[in-house]
Order: sequence, then structure tokens, then C-alpha cells
Amino acid sequence: MNPFVLLAIAILSEVFGSSMLKASNGFKRAAPSIAVVAGMGLAFYCLSLALKEIPLGTAYAIWSGVGTALTALVGVVVYKEGLNVKKIAGLLLVIGGVVLLKLSTGV
Repeated sequence: MNPFVLLAIAILSEVFGSSMLKASNGFKRAAPSIAVVAGMGLAFYCLSLALKEIPLGTAYAIWSGVGTALTALVGVVVYKEGLNVKKIAGLLLVIGGVVLLKLSTGV
């Protein structure tokens, strides 16, 4: 499978798992708690497969940066967390950093 497809699955799984952390209420609710473990487990498995072909620094920067941005957006949309100029600027800086790292590796 294409390593960037695996990385995308890892990112989406991590965002799902992270989003379920809030729903788990401190691991007091069973279904969201199981979803956290499943999402994170799939995320790390797919990330480990992607790392066979993508350099560690590049893969981790993309995984963490895009995951952070998407998780923040889930917070705004699903959990009705606030969105302001500082948050938008921070997300744009994270995404810009990921793009620059990707461009620097030629992968």
C-alpha cells in the first residue's frame, strides 16, 4: 500500500482516537474509551508501516501537524470549542510548517 495512504489512515485514526478522549469522560464511559484504544492502535500501526518508506522526521511532522490541526477543527465543530484569530493563526502555522518539511525532503 502507498505509504502516504497509510500515513493518512494513521492521521485520521489518531484524530478519531483523540476526539474520543473527550467523549470518554476520563475513561469513565466504556464505548468511547474502547474507541480511543482502537483509534490510537490503528494510528500507530499504520504509522509504523508508513515509516518503512517515509523518513521519520517527515512522517512524524505530517502526522502530528495535520493531526493537531484536524483535532482542533473537530473540537470547534463537534465539541463547540471557540475559534478565534490566534487559533486560526496557530493552525495555519502548523500546516505551513508541515508543508515546508514535506517540500524539504523530496519524498
